[in-house]
Amino acid sequence: MKRQKWGSKLGVVMAVAGSAVGLGNFLRFPGQAAANGGGAFMIPYFIALILLGIPLMWIEWTVGSYGGLFGHGTAPGMFHEMTKNRFIKYFGIIGIFGPVVIFIYYTYIESWLLGYAFFTAKGTLMEAARQGEASVQTFLSGYQGIEKNAYFNSLWPAFFFFLITFFLNMIVIYGGIKGGIERLAKFAMPTLLIMAVIIAVRVVTLGTPDPAFPDRSFLNGLGFLWNPDFSKLADVDVWLAASGQIFFTLSVGIGVILTYASYLSKGDDVTLSGLSAVSTNEFAEVILGGTIVIPAAFIFLGTEGVSKVMTSLFNLGFVTMPLILAKLPFGGFFAFLWFFLLFLAGLTSSVSLIQPAVSFMEDEFSLNRIKSVWIIGIVTFTSCLPGILWLKYGVVDELDFWGGTFGLVLFATIETIVFGWVFGIENAWDELHSGSDFRIPTIFKYIIKYVTPTYLLVLLGVWFYQKFWGVIIMQDVPPENKPYILFTRLFLLALLLILVILVKVAWHPERQAIKKARKGIE
Repeated sequence: MKRQKWGSKLGVVMAVAGSAVGLGNFLRFPGQAAANGGGAFMIPYFIALILLGIPLMWIEWTVGSYGGLFGHGTAPGMFHEMTKNRFIKYFGIIGIFGPVVIFIYYTYIESWLLGYAFFTAKGTLMEAARQGEASVQTFLSGYQGIEKNAYFNSLWPAFFFFLITFFLNMIVIYGGIKGGIERLAKFAMPTLLIMAVIIAVRVVTLGTPDPAFPDRSFLNGLGFLWNPDFSKLADVDVWLAASGQIFFTLSVGIGVILTYASYLSKGDDVTLSGLSAVSTNEFAEVILGGTIVIPAAFIFLGTEGVSKVMTSLFNLGFVTMPLILAKLPFGGFFAFLWFFLLFLAGLTSSVSLIQPAVSFMEDEFSLNRIKSVWIIGIVTFTSCLPGILWLKYGVVDELDFWGGTFGLVLFATIETIVFGWVFGIENAWDELHSGSDFRIPTIFKYIIKYVTPTYLLVLLGVWFYQKFWGVIIMQDVPPENKPYILFTRLFLLALLLILVILVKVAWHPERQAIKKARKGIE
């Protein structure tokens, strides 16, 4: 079975950028920057980008491209080809496990954006926003199924939009690399960026809406976000927050870039393509993300109001922004753009999260696209249900921690060591420049081998020293939530065990002989 390929260089860059651009760009980044020293936050942010983000992006593009030459679209096969070690491939399981776990909860949150876009167009959300913060908060709680209220008396509306979102993901994945993911990215990325620019321009031209507060202007809002507080640089948490934001925003350490890069053609450039994806993401994050949410909130809420809403970045998008946009002429139009651009950003991210599992079934078990999508679709749909039904018990937060936080750093550490030390930095450097349109400065050779893995190992070491035991004993988990968190952890262990078994079966000598025979026939 011949592996698929991207239709164009632009297509793969758009797809990788689409995987990265999401809620983190428009909500998480401005909130993190404002809470961690404003302009001073950009110092550890750009240091983390240079020492972690860009090297990891190049590593993943290179490992993925190399693995694709041998017909592998996921980390177990790639690690096996790079090391020829019978055990190292099992470490690559995290590169399938992490994306699946994130997809399980991310798709549900993504569906809220579609639902909110619908209820904005219908006028229900804007009506709630005009009644004040309490009404918008009630609207959100009702939509999530946390409580029954005047807006929603069941979880069915949210579940309906989840079904639409889930099946949209499956349709895109079924369409394949070129006909599904690339086609979506070429439409969604320009569309959402245009929507973001329209909203940003509107925020820039707000002026001073309330004469009673002449200091609440766009420029002062930018000042609130970007004026540096250099005393924050002495706080280690600020540096950890900057590193976490880089992981979150570039989608490195997950495994999806490995899979996307595996569909490149032999000799395709990875250095410039990787930088192009990073640049697109940084434009969306620093320029657009830094222009919309915090300045708009400052104009209408002032310093104290912004400081209050920043304590919950989630409410910033679903509560604060509707309140702000409702105050504008044609506020419903801008609110619809806001939620729909976030939905498109979420969709381009979620399809990337499910693709590694589908690629694994196709490449290692020689299943066709239809069977692979059906199997992964049934498994992930069933796995989504606990997060939907038990949202108020912290299940989504638990999934996010293991799949979207700890798993990212752990997998990034593993792939960096495999790339720079096991595969060998000389081999890695040559492979990185295979078909390259330009030479990377030699300093990055030493950053990739020494600085990046050291940085990651220190992050992991600090976490294990400070947090490990408290997490294991569920120290900060409310007593009523513990049974649900325990169930979630047992589910994740079962998923990990299933993946270990599947990798073991896939590399059974008899199956490998069958695969080689089929390749010979093809």
